[in-house]
Amino acid sequence: MNVLNEIVADQLRTDLPVITPGDTVKVSAKVIEGTRERIQVFEGLVMKMRSAGVASSITVRRIASGVGVERTFKVNSPRIEKIEVVRHGQVRRAKLYFLRNRVGKAATTLRERR
Repeated sequence: MNVLNEIVADQLRTDLPVITPGDTVKVSAKVIEGTRERIQVFEGLVMKMRSAGVASSITVRRIASGVGVERTFKVNSPRIEKIEVVRHGQVRRAKLYFLRNRVGKAATTLRERR
């Protein structure tokens, strides 16, 4: 078991900020289009987190043209350039699925954590 932990420890990222559900984040992800590679920024609210070592992931939701878009990112993936926390939201749940039923400004705003 120690050998497995050593292999996994090399793949964990150490440059990540502290992220919790309810935070608004900017995720800069590398996107490959044909032979070219560019960085695409996806800004939205963290709906849920899955903490499982190397397989940790976050689901980010934003409203684009009046339609809710959710995207799941593997936090330790080499395709993630960086993650920035824009603001910290105050929530009482670990999974914010109730935001799917909200429309307009209510779907994007949460109280800010002090």
